[in-house]
Amino acid sequence: MSDDGVVVIGGGPAGLACAIELRRRGVGDVVVLDREPRAGGIPRHCAHQGFGLRDLRRPLSGPRYARRYVELARRAGAVVREETMVTGWSAEESLEVTSPAGRGPLRPRALVLATGCRERPRSARLVPGSRPEGVMTTGQLQQLVELGLPVGRRAVVVGAEHVSFSALLTLGHAGTRVAGMATDLPHHQSVALAPAAAALRYRAAVWTRTAVAAIHGRARVEAVELVDLDSGAGREVECDTVVFTGDWIPDHELAVTGQVPLDPGTRGPRVDTALRTARPGVFAAGNLLHGAEPADVAALDGRHAAESLAGWLASDGDWPAAPVPIVCQAPLGWIAPNAVGASAEPPPRGRFALRSAEFLRGVEIEVRQGGRVLWRGRLRRLVPGRSVGLPADWIAAVDGAGDEVEVRVAEPGRRG
Repeated sequence: MSDDGVVVIGGGPAGLACAIELRRRGVGDVVVLDREPRAGGIPRHCAHQGFGLRDLRRPLSGPRYARRYVELARRAGAVVREETMVTGWSAEESLEVTSPAGRGPLRPRALVLATGCRERPRSARLVPGSRPEGVMTTGQLQQLVELGLPVGRRAVVVGAEHVSFSALLTLGHAGTRVAGMATDLPHHQSVALAPAAAALRYRAAVWTRTAVAAIHGRARVEAVELVDLDSGAGREVECDTVVFTGDWIPDHELAVTGQVPLDPGTRGPRVDTALRTARPGVFAAGNLLHGAEPADVAALDGRHAAESLAGWLASDGDWPAAPVPIVCQAPLGWIAPNAVGASAEPPPRGRFALRSAEFLRGVEIEVRQGGRVLWRGRLRRLVPGRSVGLPADWIAAVDGAGDEVEVRVAEPGRRG
């Protein structure tokens, strides 16, 4: 690898889009590392349509979208190395890379972390009961169906966000009946007509304010125990499959190994609006920063990181001073990007992604630094697990030597 080489870790939409844009901007040596046998990320297993609208300007299925990005990256001149993992990262910037061909070092001048995110499995959600087969996440479900392996006859889906309804589609494709979808929230988190479509097409109910109290079974799941969070009443639902969906967490283990500071809200690396981390020469992009946005949004993040990185390589300048952090006050959950640098570049797509921990309607949001109000405006609706765009025109007013920027609810509006 050349002295000006760039390594992109993660061969999903963000990493591949970043590599393509780096090559387009004249970066000569770009290597993408992906631990899977085939690069392309999560869309490889999503057989439904809806990918590629924002970035490729055409509707594609998940597998076609993933293949297209791998083809475009290789055609652009990037090296895509599959079945290759970073197993070490030293303070001297050297990466230890392990693949079927062996183990060896890489010493890039710049690095892009695009390792994505994952759903929290049953163990992380502390759901008690026995440990039978038939408990999985959406990603595991999609891989089983892609490989043509049996899933089960009757399932319960845990969660009611976008990916939960994607799991419902996958289960339907596999011939598995869905008894229902359980969420501890008062409403589902997907588009308005999703529950009606689920009930009409798959006869699957959405049980709100309902938690999975236990999973029972011997060799295979036999039933789940549900509890109504308002009344405390419990009941059992017979099933042989349980799919845990959503509740995303960034795959930040490599960032932690490299001593890249994390944001407490997103739990991914803290980045400024140019997607620079606190570690010189290290950028981050995609759902590592905001699990989980749609694939095309992650891809546009990758392009944005490439633009910033190519500019930094061309300028041969110093790494900017520490940016001003942006923090959210409850009931807001997090914002991405979550820092503003001295040069105040616009964020990806010209806006911030803002998430709430509660359902809110007609809420007024205020952005403050110290005693100054930088921006104030009303947002129509906030839904847990879904981002809304926050305008970015206030970042030029941020005092780079001042206090952290706070994003808070100024007027609560209505809950629900």
